[in-house]
Amino acid sequence: MALPRKMLNDGELSKPGEDETYYDFDLFVIGAGSGGVRASRFSANFGAKVGICELPFHPISSEVIGGVGGTCVIRGCVPKKILVYGASFGGELEDARNYGWELSEKVDFNWKKLLEKKTDEINRLNGIYKRLLSNAGVKLFEGEGKIVGPNEVEVTQLDGTKLSYSAKHILIATGGRAQRPNIPGQELAITSDEALSLEDLPKRAVVLGGGYIAVEFASIWRGMGATVDLIFRKELPLRGFDDEMRAVVARNLEGRGVNLHPRTHLTDLIKTEDGIKAVTDHGEELMADVVLFATGRTPNTKRLNLEAVGVELDEIGAVKVDENSRTNIPSIWAVGDVTNRLNLTPVALMEGTCFAKSVFGGENSKPDYNHIPCAVFSIPPLSVVGLSEEQAIEQAQGDILVFTSTFNPLKNTISGRQEKSVMKLIVDAETDKVLGASMCGPDAPEIMQGIAVALKCGATKAQFDSTVGIHPSAAEEFVTMRSVSRRIAADAKPRTNL
Repeated sequence: MALPRKMLNDGELSKPGEDETYYDFDLFVIGAGSGGVRASRFSANFGAKVGICELPFHPISSEVIGGVGGTCVIRGCVPKKILVYGASFGGELEDARNYGWELSEKVDFNWKKLLEKKTDEINRLNGIYKRLLSNAGVKLFEGEGKIVGPNEVEVTQLDGTKLSYSAKHILIATGGRAQRPNIPGQELAITSDEALSLEDLPKRAVVLGGGYIAVEFASIWRGMGATVDLIFRKELPLRGFDDEMRAVVARNLEGRGVNLHPRTHLTDLIKTEDGIKAVTDHGEELMADVVLFATGRTPNTKRLNLEAVGVELDEIGAVKVDENSRTNIPSIWAVGDVTNRLNLTPVALMEGTCFAKSVFGGENSKPDYNHIPCAVFSIPPLSVVGLSEEQAIEQAQGDILVFTSTFNPLKNTISGRQEKSVMKLIVDAETDKVLGASMCGPDAPEIMQGIAVALKCGATKAQFDSTVGIHPSAAEEFVTMRSVSRRIAADAKPRTNL
């Protein structure tokens, strides 16, 4: 039995012997994805006795299968990025001809080979995550966990055996799962889980959704030669991003051959001899080998028994937490997508780190959600940090300056590809502080990571201007944008989000 330690009011930990209650674990974590693994490892490094449970491994998740590593490693960021790399080579090969590479007229693509390599990689990473837990001294249990009391977790193993463990602290880190719109024939469609493990590459794909996942899979399948129809409800994809950059992504998708269907929704899916007939609310009938639902994800809380224990959930089932990731039950905490705060893998890692520092490291550490960069791995990618133009206008106390640069990447001048890169800086006119940055073009995520450091440090436009650029590079445009594209007065109303 482990002697628990409690967090005092000032954030310090009690010493052994100050609390007479004994528990099996100081911490028990439900969910071994990015946030859960980070929190458990760091807590163990601080001296806590930690247990963690996760569902058995499988590339396609369900209520009873999952795997150590979670969504990002097994059926999210990592395998998706591998497919993006694979799809990008199609355009690279086309561009190579004007650089002197003599290619035959027909270049074949072997989907099954890439799929095998992808699966090998996620299997490898699954093993690495297990070793990380083991090396930190974290006890891993394979099975489904649920909370049966403020300090008690029950784990149901594959054979149905139920094991019960007590813990001073319980951490929920079960992430989210893809949701399906309730339309006739919805069982004919797949989610991103299945899309990453298809046995055969579709020749015709219909993608429903306008967010990250929809745009990324549209790019992937189109890059691999499929006919792709992208259906979304708004005028532009990627709602919530800067409107100007959304328009750039839309142009690039169309330029690469994706058929866009804005202000459209699917009303019916019908199985036919020729595949799946996808019927829209405009009366269109699109034939597809695969229909992908990329219409958002919901927190994975249904089978955790939270209501019975009294843990508060919001209207979509997300766990409600305070700024320290603590629920209304003092011994129960939650991090990552299950809380529906900012659903990004690095954010779950941050939240897990702060949790461990606060509860077991004697440091009152709170997640900082300011200036978190992110990327949409479309082809080419979009990456942003800080405020969009619309957000800056809405939050502005004074005038806003907008700097933009649109240019043909040097590589395209030889390849002949007609695809502009676009960069954008949002600046507070009074303080000269850079409030936001955006880029759509090759290497945007790699560039934006560095820009995020600058914004985190409170960089001004003058400091950007005084920085010497790397020439020739696309990144140097961020330090050479001298002319104001437009100035927006403080009393200007935000533009309508398209």
